[in-house]
Amino acid sequence: MAEDIVDVKIGVTDTGRELLVSSASSPEEIKDKVAAALKDLTGTLALEDDKGRLVLVPSAKIAYVEIAAADARRVGFAV
Repeated sequence: MAEDIVDVKIGVTDTGRELLVSSASSPEEIKDKVAAALKDLTGTLALEDDKGRLVLVPSAKIAYVEIAAADARRVGFAV
């Protein structure tokens, strides 16, 4: 297995949907970025997904963040 992928769910205030970002960063790195963003509510949380895209969320709009190992996705008919 090349890299461990981490799924990050971000709840955004005033919307019924959540953002899902799959990242190659470690859970500790993501936790540190979230903590830093929440210290300054005028700032922005910036996360890079596993395809190199950048996701930006205004700190004041973050309702919650859930960090978990990505589910292994099976392909094919094998059990």
